[in-house]
Amino acid sequence: MSAPRIYLIRMGVFLGLAGFLAFILYRPIWQAFLANPGLNGVIVGVLLIGIVLALRQVVRLFRETRFVNTIDLDSGEIESARQPVLLAPVAQTLRSRTNGGGPVTIPVATLRSLLDTISSRLDESREIVRYLAGLLILLGLLGTFWGLIETVTAVGGNIAGLRTGGDAAVLFDELKASLAAPLTGIGIAFSSSLFGLGSSLVVGFLDLQAGQAQNRFFTELEDHLSAYAVEDAPASVPARHAEIPPELAAAIAKLTSAVEGGGGRATTQAMANLAEGIQGLVQHMRAEQQMIRDWVEAQAAREKELKQVLERIARERA
Repeated sequence: MSAPRIYLIRMGVFLGLAGFLAFILYRPIWQAFLANPGLNGVIVGVLLIGIVLALRQVVRLFRETRFVNTIDLDSGEIESARQPVLLAPVAQTLRSRTNGGGPVTIPVATLRSLLDTISSRLDESREIVRYLAGLLILLGLLGTFWGLIETVTAVGGNIAGLRTGGDAAVLFDELKASLAAPLTGIGIAFSSSLFGLGSSLVVGFLDLQAGQAQNRFFTELEDHLSAYAVEDAPASVPARHAEIPPELAAAIAKLTSAVEGGGGRATTQAMANLAEGIQGLVQHMRAEQQMIRDWVEAQAAREKELKQVLERIARERA
């Protein structure tokens, strides 16, 4: 199995480009951050947590891949220096299937169950990163509504506080001074949206790469283990005429318990029930024999018709 190194490289390159872009736009980004440092700081913190968790999803696959590559299923040697975490059910199953140095075989049903377990674990490991990507968008929207509320409140207060009459120049100066608070609210709204959407973009791309790495790991694991899968041994199915009806089985059980209990009347009743069960079994067998006889007769009739058709075709060709 191949290590998911290429996906880790892609994530590193993307983070490097994002960091370089943030370095170039340092001044406007810092000014936008200062518009609401509390909420924007929370967004940046969630972003860092999402980056660490997304990188961890890929890094943990190296250990699992190393475990699969170090075991030898052909010779039955499955001991490894580092035991897996994600593939712990697989390792336990393989240890139980070793057969004295021979190749390890896995029943198809067991293999399917193991693959379903691994798939569920991979999906569960990505749920937190997906939640953080959505949380970043929600935090950006929260800052947007927060800023809009402050803007509307400030505009309403400024309009109510304007004095009517007087010099127009003085009123214009007061209006310009009163617009500082609404502009601050707009800054909060747009800065939070900027940080929330940008952070969600970064976490979403990293989650995409982590998902691709896990999908390739799961596909290669499935291909690797499928080479040692064997069909399940079919259970011995008795013939229909040898099946015991439930009534007969219940009668036999009652007779056995009555004999063991030593009750004469109970034994007589149990034997009567047994006789009825045997009679039902005989009728069941006769019905099946009649069904088989009808099927044989129908088959013979079809063969006779086919023979007549073939003879007619032969005469026409002659």
